[in-house]
Amino acid sequence: MSFDSALQRHMQTFNRMPEIKADVQTLADQIAATFTAGGKLLFMGNGGSAADSQHLAAEFVVRYKAERRALPAIALTVDTSILTAHSNDYSFDSVFTRQIEALCRPQDLVIGLSTSGNSANVVNAIEAAQKIGATCWAWTGEAGGKLNAIADHLIKAPCSETARVQEVHIFVGHWLCEEMDRLFAAE
Repeated sequence: MSFDSALQRHMQTFNRMPEIKADVQTLADQIAATFTAGGKLLFMGNGGSAADSQHLAAEFVVRYKAERRALPAIALTVDTSILTAHSNDYSFDSVFTRQIEALCRPQDLVIGLSTSGNSANVVNAIEAAQKIGATCWAWTGEAGGKLNAIADHLIKAPCSETARVQEVHIFVGHWLCEEMDRLFAAE
């Protein structure tokens, strides 16, 4: 496919972004409340969504643009010893669940990224986090997959093409970082 075709599909997707604006604002409000109450963010996903989880956790902990306090965020995708030991000894389907059991508390906010909404390890971890009492968000494509019926809240990218879904997710993540910079830089 041509560059122009890819750019057109990107622009078509982003022209639909106002459809999810209210959900993104709700998430921003909940993230701010989570940090204010002493909670943390826990991100997870596979492949590109794993990379996005790591990227966004780093932006919250280090900083985005503004000088502000470090904001507690963890990507459950980074510890190769945990990931490989658990997958070897148990199952890849529960690799995030075990970390949720160890690290998640009721005051935390969990974000599971899955472009299809059907990643078993993300679905299972969201269910485990809900049992703990954490607020659970899923970031998916427009169908939502299994996470559509499980997560407390969803950010559903207004498209189904994986690359475009991931572009929406990282845009949303960057805007959330900007909003947290605005809210917490004044402290």
